[in-house]
Amino acid sequence: MTRSSNLTTRQQITALLLLSTALTFPAAAFAQDAGATPEPDSQEEAVVAQQPEEEVETEISIPGGEIVVTGRLNRDVTRSSTQVVTVLSSEEIARTGEGDIAGALGRVTGLSVQGNGFVFVRGLGDRYSLALLNGLPLPSPQPLSRVVPLDIFPTSIVASSLVQKTYSANFPGEFGGGVINLTTRAVPDEGFFKISAGISGDEQTTLSAGLDFYGSDYDWAGFDDGTRNIPPALQSFFDSGSRLSDLGVDQQEIAKQLGNPNLVLVQKIQQIPVNFSGGLTAGDAWDFGSDGRFGIIANASLNNKWRTRSIVKQSAVNSDLDLDSDFRDFVTDNRILVNGLLGFGLELGQHKIRFTNLYIRDSLKQSRLSTGTDFQDDDSEYIQNTAWFERQLIDSQLVAELEFGDLNVDLRGGFAQTKREAPYEYSFTYVRTNNANDPLGDKFINVLDRQTGSASVAFSNLKEDLWYGGIDFSYPATDWLRLTTGYAYTNTDRLSSRREFLFDAGANFDDAVGALRPDLLLGDAVIDYYGIGLIETTQSDPAFSAGLEIHAGYLKTVIQPLYGVTMDLGVRYEDAVQTVNPVEVFATPTNSGSSTFLANDYFLPGGTITWEIGDSLQFRVNASKTIARPQFRELIFQTYFNPETNRQFNGNPFLVDSRLTNAEARAEYYFGRGNRISLAGFYKDIKNPIEVFSSFSDNVQVSGFANAPKASLYGAEFDIQYGYDLIDLGGSFESKRAIVVANYTYTQSELQVTQNDIARVFPFADQPATNFFRNGVPLTGQSDHLVNLQLGIEDLDKLQQFTILMSYASQRVTSRGTAALPDILEDPGLSVDLVARQEVKLGSRPFELKLEARNIFGRDNFEFQSNGANRIEINSYQLGQSFSLSLSTEF
Repeated sequence: MTRSSNLTTRQQITALLLLSTALTFPAAAFAQDAGATPEPDSQEEAVVAQQPEEEVETEISIPGGEIVVTGRLNRDVTRSSTQVVTVLSSEEIARTGEGDIAGALGRVTGLSVQGNGFVFVRGLGDRYSLALLNGLPLPSPQPLSRVVPLDIFPTSIVASSLVQKTYSANFPGEFGGGVINLTTRAVPDEGFFKISAGISGDEQTTLSAGLDFYGSDYDWAGFDDGTRNIPPALQSFFDSGSRLSDLGVDQQEIAKQLGNPNLVLVQKIQQIPVNFSGGLTAGDAWDFGSDGRFGIIANASLNNKWRTRSIVKQSAVNSDLDLDSDFRDFVTDNRILVNGLLGFGLELGQHKIRFTNLYIRDSLKQSRLSTGTDFQDDDSEYIQNTAWFERQLIDSQLVAELEFGDLNVDLRGGFAQTKREAPYEYSFTYVRTNNANDPLGDKFINVLDRQTGSASVAFSNLKEDLWYGGIDFSYPATDWLRLTTGYAYTNTDRLSSRREFLFDAGANFDDAVGALRPDLLLGDAVIDYYGIGLIETTQSDPAFSAGLEIHAGYLKTVIQPLYGVTMDLGVRYEDAVQTVNPVEVFATPTNSGSSTFLANDYFLPGGTITWEIGDSLQFRVNASKTIARPQFRELIFQTYFNPETNRQFNGNPFLVDSRLTNAEARAEYYFGRGNRISLAGFYKDIKNPIEVFSSFSDNVQVSGFANAPKASLYGAEFDIQYGYDLIDLGGSFESKRAIVVANYTYTQSELQVTQNDIARVFPFADQPATNFFRNGVPLTGQSDHLVNLQLGIEDLDKLQQFTILMSYASQRVTSRGTAALPDILEDPGLSVDLVARQEVKLGSRPFELKLEARNIFGRDNFEFQSNGANRIEINSYQLGQSFSLSLSTEF
């Protein structure tokens, strides 16, 4: 929409400064055709006439209607949407040089990436962020996440990525910080075949010494060849419903089948190999009839990556942070990511149908050696862990976007299944007493008595099925009023089990035998001779089922009551039942109280008002109410080890929903082609926020979850995107364009806790909330300062780009401290990357060459506790610089 303006530049700047102090209200993205379009001013018509019409079509598929904004000159989705959105097109994603969507989204204002691909919006945890694929929900194979980690989505299969920070009723009510919607490629413009390959490495890992264990023949591809199948004796025990103490259970036979040397014996690798990746993407489209078009797109890729970390891991015995334990963990991860996508697209006139099938398999093979001192017992320990984690997502979805004149009808439905299997999680602890009177006091031994050594093995399995569907109608009642309504249904079922066994040698075990390496210690002869048995530590609650069923309906209107003013108003109703129940696996039932039943319904309003003051300046205010439900894994009272954060987690079945009230005000100024500046203020009030707390037991960090009473969050965002043609410099710069993209987010949050507040943490009785939370401290995961800066230069006539990317995040809390210990903090700091893309010719064929240098200043990972005088490291290690080179060509 183009209109003339009578405001002077001074007036526009004054309005921008005044408007930035107001508050805001969230709403939804909407195509730009609602309402009458005034005639463009003659001066701008002249400008348009002087330049060729550049149509840039960005397609976004979301509930309530597909957004297709055809921009000309300075018109784009960010400006023309009725919501606060940021859209990354495939070209903008490519400019970041990132190989996955999580990395690319880390460059968006207010977004930060933590761990393996979990995208946080405005410093809020992933439970406050929502991820959709083509407008439909994505389940997560990660037990500790509500949404799928976005680093498993390669950029090659994504047509666009939309980030909406303001809530609108067409989106699910679990909308705390924002929604991220990925739209996959469906119907290609023309047939193509693209092949790519790359290598990479980092200075801490590549060609340096590391650890590994044999595993199976196909580990390199992310698949097991059957080596890790549950052994027959153990499977028979599971099927029988018996307990280990029951008559007829042959513990020795089960134990002998659990000591496979290929899964137990850790070996040193002199030189970790170079990381490698490869991918194929192909697509084609065919026209038929007068207005029909059918397309197919397929993608397959494999990425094999190694990472070695030397971790400092300490724990404190008191609030003075005197050491309780001091360990060094040497960990080598081999992560294999396999993914495939098969999409079919059909266009019939204005109707569009897409059938998308996604397969992602993410496998992690981990070898870990730990050495350190337990100062309470004054002994030294040597710990070995081996593990294999398989995460898998299969997602099939059908989306029909239909237009019947002015009436738009969207139909969406599908099925997704996620699995996580972790068979044979081994842990061996050897102890050196350092006692001069002990004949073996200078040796590390493991006598399998859980005092002077221990050995355990665990089998974890998770399966989640998600059915979803929805229908949306959109109709322009008048030229100034558009109505949208819809219904959505989701049904999620999860089954999670974990069985852990300790090897028990009894009192007659010879101490000298305890010096054997792990595979020999669990050899058949040792087990038979000493009668080594088993103890099941997960006997009380070995398995859980969980479910979440949601019925939702909404009504949303877009109104243009006055020239230049747009109101996007709506309300959503959700009725949900969430349950968690123990599953009986034994013939004799257990009396477990670790169950959850949450039945709630909500009316969730959201509204946005956009005021276009002139050709270049617009202002938005928005507000909403949303919710955040506890994740299944936060509810299930079952131990889970997170290999990334190096700690154990237990759920809390007493958790309840969090309720959020959101407000925001934003001023946006647009100038030139694709250039803009925005300034915003935001506020959130959260009732019953879910926080992570940590304690230390037997030198192991154990984290749990609890509802804090209240929290508030407020802050401001500044964003600028500016491009400048360098034609005036002449010579080789005539076709070059300089690009600056910078954003800064300032956030403050605090928990609000009083002496009268109660915290409910299973299996304990209700207790004062001050035992877990301190008044005035920030929310977990929230950084006060987030900064992203891109400085780039690109050629407009050929593929040639060079970009410097800088990201900074200030300290943030990762977990609350308990027992008077300070909170655990993370200090991400500054990371600087360089990305270069260049077209090169090998023979007569053009190739895209991409070079990347990441973390060039070698920023390390710091996670620690500090009381001002002393500091201990919880999970700190060197990251080092990383480098990659890739080649791709398209036929």
